[in-house]
Amino acid sequence: MESGRAAESASPERWPAGFSRALRGFSRYLTSERGRSDHTVRAYEGDVAQLLDYAFAGGVRTLEGIDLGILRGWLGELSAAGLARATLARRAATARSFTGWALREELINTDPALRLRAPKREKTLPSVLRAGQVGELFDALAAAAADGGPVAVRDRAIVELLYATGVRVGELTGLDIDDLNPDRRTLTVIGKGNKERTVPYGLPAAEAVDDWLRRGRPALAVSDSGPALFLGQRGRRVDPRQVRSVVAGLFEALGDTGATGPHALRHTAATHLLDGGADLRAVQEILGHSSLATTQLYTHVSVDRLRASYQQAHPRA
Repeated sequence: MESGRAAESASPERWPAGFSRALRGFSRYLTSERGRSDHTVRAYEGDVAQLLDYAFAGGVRTLEGIDLGILRGWLGELSAAGLARATLARRAATARSFTGWALREELINTDPALRLRAPKREKTLPSVLRAGQVGELFDALAAAAADGGPVAVRDRAIVELLYATGVRVGELTGLDIDDLNPDRRTLTVIGKGNKERTVPYGLPAAEAVDDWLRRGRPALAVSDSGPALFLGQRGRRVDPRQVRSVVAGLFEALGDTGATGPHALRHTAATHLLDGGADLRAVQEILGHSSLATTQLYTHVSVDRLRASYQQAHPRA
């Protein structure tokens, strides 16, 4: 649990007016100019608010007073409170974004974060499902869809599409019917930064989605369902939390897989593509990664799987 000044709840009502104006301006910048999602903007706001509170508690009353010592002290206290290196790296990145923006807006004269260093993120390999587990998962979904109601039909289509395309859960829940091109078996996704990309999907996903559109969606649709591809039980666009709950239940039924949530299906799709010989840049395009370095994480997963197979099978491993 966090402690000390760095972990106090933000108290904007105590701040100087310049602090509050800066936070509002930075939020507008993230939304209007950078196109960040509401979730991302809230995370950045929370980080900057904690930084401003830390500075205020230390006697700073202007943005210009937030120097490198303040930034290092803030991160140091967070580290002492036990925050993970990945979290500290994110907080440092937020501070750099904020002070960089403040400099461009001429709210400060120098950027104190230029020499700020944070611990490097730990490279953790994502948990993925084995091919056999994927087969078991979809056998169960198909059986449930054949015998169940529209929600079971929907769940099969959702999970098939998540695995087939590697899309993020927010991208999937934002899909409209017109985003599908059934003839070409592709879908159009609006990803991070409002970037649009086209992603292919295979025949099993196409059959599951077609089944949903024929006999699942009409059973749940109401007058204000709109164009949403996937609907909840009340006929409104399905919520990401519902999808997470569905996937979590399916993983639990599979047993100890190490996989949690829809993002594990994205990890699994990427790893299986690379295991099957897909080009790294093609996988980058499918996943919507802005940096190839992010996609390369999955090559480590594939190499680890290869090494494990080698050690298990080779007589002189």
